[in-house]
Amino acid sequence: MRLITTVGSALLGAASIATTSFAMGSSPGGDWWTPLDHYCERLGPGFWAEPFNALTNLGFLIAAAAIFVRQRRAGRTDKQLFVLALLTASVGIGSFLFHTLANRWSLIADIVPIAVVIYSFFFVALTRLLRLSATVAGLLTATLLVLSPMLETIAKPLLGGSATYAPGLIATFGVAFAVPLAGRGPMPRLLVAAGTVFSAALIFRILDAPLCGSWSVGTHFIWHLLNAAALGLALLSVEGRAGSLSKLVQVQS
Repeated sequence: MRLITTVGSALLGAASIATTSFAMGSSPGGDWWTPLDHYCERLGPGFWAEPFNALTNLGFLIAAAAIFVRQRRAGRTDKQLFVLALLTASVGIGSFLFHTLANRWSLIADIVPIAVVIYSFFFVALTRLLRLSATVAGLLTATLLVLSPMLETIAKPLLGGSATYAPGLIATFGVAFAVPLAGRGPMPRLLVAAGTVFSAALIFRILDAPLCGSWSVGTHFIWHLLNAAALGLALLSVEGRAGSLSKLVQVQS
């Protein structure tokens, strides 16, 4: 347990540092309060200049709340899943801040939680679905983090500015396809569904700028809704796996 906690904390810290550097590097010059205009819906500097983009972040809070309710009704105390649900909620909060305040510091508040939840989920999925040790899962997660700039470069011709989220495809489809290949059981359908919905979400994120001339609201708000659904499905895919794994270990011992 201590090892899992230590590795998890280190990975969260590393992800935060990496994504913060990306956010600061991609922002234009100016102070922390410099107004930014990144999405089609924003037409001015006002707090509610992006109402659709702002309010659809409720989807992340709903996804997190659904996990909390399920855990309470089942009488479970799955701490890892609880933390993942909290991180999911933090994605919505950070994104809401950026789509209302739209400045340099809120951009970091938007990007960091998304990266942290992707790498944290990847770590949990490796331990629960592929039944890897915390040490091995931690090393693989750190490897994905280190390789993320290369993945972004490879994915950029296809995903453009959304290539930063390529690790999310590894955390969903990559793990899902690895489960049967490693002889850990059938392919987890919920995780495949999460990857499919996440892919659709990326498409709408990419289309926001190209379709802006014909659809003034943009499509970024659809990215929020689908991304929230994808995170909810991903969390459901690892729900209850900790208990079943513990039973398996006890039987084998």
